[in-house]
This record gives sequence, structure tokens and C-alpha cells, in this order.
Amino acid sequence: MLARAADALFWLARYMERIDNLARLIEAAQSMAGVSSEAEEWRSALAAAGVDELFDEVYDEVTPDTAARFLCTGPDNDSSIISCLDQARINARAMRTALTRDMWEAVNQGWLESRALTEQHFSSARLAETLDWVRTLSTRFSGAYETTMLRNENYWFVRLGTFVERADNTARILDVKYHLLLPRESSGVGGMLDYYQWTSVLRAVSAVRAYQWVYREEVQPWNVAELMILRPEMPRSLRACYDGIVGCLEELSKIHGGKRGECHRQAGAIAAQLRFGRIEDIFQTGLHEALTDHIDKTRELGDQIANLYMR
Repeated sequence: MLARAADALFWLARYMERIDNLARLIEAAQSMAGVSSEAEEWRSALAAAGVDELFDEVYDEVTPDTAARFLCTGPDNDSSIISCLDQARINARAMRTALTRDMWEAVNQGWLESRALTEQHFSSARLAETLDWVRTLSTRFSGAYETTMLRNENYWFVRLGTFVERADNTARILDVKYHLLLPRESSGVGGMLDYYQWTSVLRAVSAVRAYQWVYREEVQPWNVAELMILRPEMPRSLRACYDGIVGCLEELSKIHGGKRGECHRQAGAIAAQLRFGRIEDIFQTGLHEALTDHIDKTRELGDQIANLYMR
């Protein structure tokens, strides 16, 4: 496979996964803003998306409307939902013959529908409806490639892109909690505000029911963190994502005659750390520090994958 083909498939999957995760991030900010400072919650969402500094160059003040529009449609934000969908379609068109009909229709139909969106669709009155549309579009794409693609090189690059992006975004959504300006009173930590913040994080990754099944107790910070970092049965956990990344890289290695690179070593090392890690040790080190480290390592892993297969 040509390097540019691998790159297009990898990034097609990343962009389609990213729009889903941006929608989840916005939903989490909306939910948290109902019980805490709106400006703080939306600032945390911008920081978790990695666009807070860019936002400050465009706007003087963080409000629900300005933050949501910037994350959804901001013309100055290359990581907005609409910008990501534009890039996904560009990559899909470049690899049209490598995609199944269902995959192409999911991307192209979503892009066409996005052309009809107006400012009203991103207002507070209709934002929830628009975010549901975004998540449905992403789910349609992932369902299409999982159920219609041959298990060949094309499939493994798409799947690899999905897992890399999901690992990055799971860490970012969980890290939203630690971007917040927590109550100054010590009684606020572990109180009702804390409870609602952690529950909204679970809701953002569709894990409220999963939490109840696994822990069968009220929401606790260390359990939420363990579910999203270390539990292999949770599809969006870092552990599950890195197990998936390692599996994809192994399949690609077989296809390429056993060729391996630094990305295989890095992915294996991170997966082992997650497989044998303990949540007590993560909290002792610092949850924010651990998540930031994972975000940095995932970005570096993406660079190493590109070095081996896409350049």
C-alpha cells in the first residue's frame, strides 16, 4: 500500500472518531455547567480539546454560546466538528475505491447534511439535537466499516486510526475533571458537586450503566477513573484502546512480512503498563499528570506510526 493511502485511511477514521468525541466533550460541559460555573466548565472543555489558547485569540470571553460554536463550527478552529467532517470527506474521496459503499455514504451523506446546518442548529435550544446527529453519524461510519470491510490492510489502518483517536480523547474527557476550578472549601471535594461532575463524565462516554454493573455502588472518583483507564471490558477505556492498537499493529506487521518499528515497541509498553497498573498508584502519582502523560505518549505514538507506514 502506498504511504499516502495508509495516511488517508488512518486519518479518515481519526476525524470520524474525533467528531464523536467532540460531541461527547460538549455534552459533558453542558451537563456540568448546570451545577457549577458555566465559564469554568466551558473553559475546561476548550482546554481538554486543546484549543483554549486559539479560542482566546478569537474571543474575549468564554460563554456557552461562543465555546459551543467554536468547538462545533469555528472557522478559525481546524479541530471543530465541521472542520473534521470536511477533512474526513477529503480523505474519503481520495480513497473512494478502498471504501465500501456503506462507508462512503456515511461520510458523504453526513457532509451533505452538514452543509444545511445554520447558526440556529448550534444555539442552546438545538445544540443537543445537533450533537445527537453528530454521534449518530459517527456510529453509522464505525458500524459500516466493522460490518462491511474485508479484514485486509485497509481495514486495519481504519481500525488503528479509530483506537488511537479514541485513546487520546478518553484521556482528554477524563482530564476535564482536573481542568476545573474545584471549590475552595475542602468540604466541596467528595460532595454533591463532585458527584455530579463524575456522573457527567460517565454520561459523556455512555458508561453510567456500565459503572453500575461493574461497581454496584454510588459514583466514586477512583472507580470512574479505573473504569475509564484500566478496565478491559469498557470499550472506551485506555486499556481497551491500547489492546486494540497493539492488535492492529500486529496484523499490519504480518501483512508487511514481519516489519516492525518503534510504534510497536511503544504501543506494547503502554499496553503492558495499563494491563498491570493499579488505580491506587495512578492517584498517588496524580491523575492529571498520568492523563497528560498518556495524551503526550499517544501523540508520539501517532508520529511513530506515520514514520513507519505513511512517509
